[in-house]
Amino acid sequence: MSMEETIMTLVVKSGQARSAAYEALGEAKQGRFEEAQKKMQESAQWVMEAHDIQTELLVMEARGEMDQISLIGVHAQDHLMDCMLARELITEMIELYRALSHKKDKEDGQ
Repeated sequence: MSMEETIMTLVVKSGQARSAAYEALGEAKQGRFEEAQKKMQESAQWVMEAHDIQTELLVMEARGEMDQISLIGVHAQDHLMDCMLARELITEMIELYRALSHKKDKEDGQ
């Protein structure tokens, strides 16, 4: 795979991770916490794959196999960091939805 293809794969996998996390949030908003958990697991898998690519790129740079990073490389790193931050915040939001759901259940006598 060429350097450009590797970098674009990082962008795609990071985007998939972020999308799955937002889908999880949507499920949690509807009270479907099991589905939200599954989507977060899917997101985690995408992040792991993206992180592996990032590590590969860092190793290549450390070995001197990359002269300079391109703007698309910076963009790819930005995508990965964005998805990681989104996942952290969405995890917290899902927990808030879960707590609110439990509180409502108690108030409703369930």
